[in-house]
Amino acid sequence: MSLTIRDVAKAANVSTATVSNVLNKTGKVGPKTRRLVLSAVRRLGYIPDVHARRLASRERRTLGIIVSDIENPFFPEVIKSFEIRAAQLGYDAILSDTNYDPRKTREAAARMMENKVRGVAIMTSEISLRLLHELARRMIAVTFLDLAPVRAYMSNLGVDYFSGIEQIVKHLHANGHRRIAFVAGRPRLKSNLARLDAYEKTMRVLGLEPGPVVAGDLRFEGGLAAGAAIAKLSPRPTAVMAVNDLTAVGVMKGLLNAGCRVPQDVSVTGFDGIRLAEYSNPSITTVDIHRDTLGRLAADALHELSSSANPQGKEYKIAVELVIGDSSGPAPYEARPRPLR
Repeated sequence: MSLTIRDVAKAANVSTATVSNVLNKTGKVGPKTRRLVLSAVRRLGYIPDVHARRLASRERRTLGIIVSDIENPFFPEVIKSFEIRAAQLGYDAILSDTNYDPRKTREAAARMMENKVRGVAIMTSEISLRLLHELARRMIAVTFLDLAPVRAYMSNLGVDYFSGIEQIVKHLHANGHRRIAFVAGRPRLKSNLARLDAYEKTMRVLGLEPGPVVAGDLRFEGGLAAGAAIAKLSPRPTAVMAVNDLTAVGVMKGLLNAGCRVPQDVSVTGFDGIRLAEYSNPSITTVDIHRDTLGRLAADALHELSSSANPQGKEYKIAVELVIGDSSGPAPYEARPRPLR
């Protein structure tokens, strides 16, 4: 037979209303009475029904997170950090995966509204501004990655994509690479467009013509096909920048299958800084977005918006860091620029 709040009230010799006030931290309860109630809770081993308490108080203590692809190692690391921080702030967390499908994104947002979440972190670009504004109109806090300007109930997490890509291009350039290809992701994703734009601009600043842009899909399979295609190009690029680390792993496999050595024949770089980049063979030169910081800031921003009397959104900056791995090195000798005589 399970214990109830009445059992605690009887053991502490107080009313059930007093026990409820202590457990829910509501109402005025003296310190002596509070100690009596908490002592009875510990003595009896009573475990409060959190769901029932929240329904009774009509309190929403849930945050949601929507991601593009749960199979991409980038997202589980963000989700873990988000869930840990949400729990520290007193929230449950629910997850939706869209698989890059706009229809599933709409369904995920509807699910968040049905569950009356206090806030939702949107880690995908495949969501309409109309849907973002609908969430905010319902006073549901929203954080996202460079999707819209901040406003009431809407905060932006700004990743410095340009700095990250610029650092990679300059690293390759310093190693003698001049023919640098880019393997892109899905064309409509803003994060993909931001990385591609940064690549093209930095190449031109360095006096180089951007190399071939090969289509990918942000997954291993897309990188594998891209690597095989790049190996057949003539002249072949001496370096390949992949839009993310999972793509970079695929590119390396495609190149190796075609008989190209990495990095002796072709250097390969990624972006995101997932653990797989560190443990692949060779380890991948990448840009670390600091996924733990991203998840934690997303939860903090939602908490601040949902608990503020003036829920005006903010801009949060996510710094990036170049991490040199073994997948990049000097350009092949015959492809290096010759010094002027």
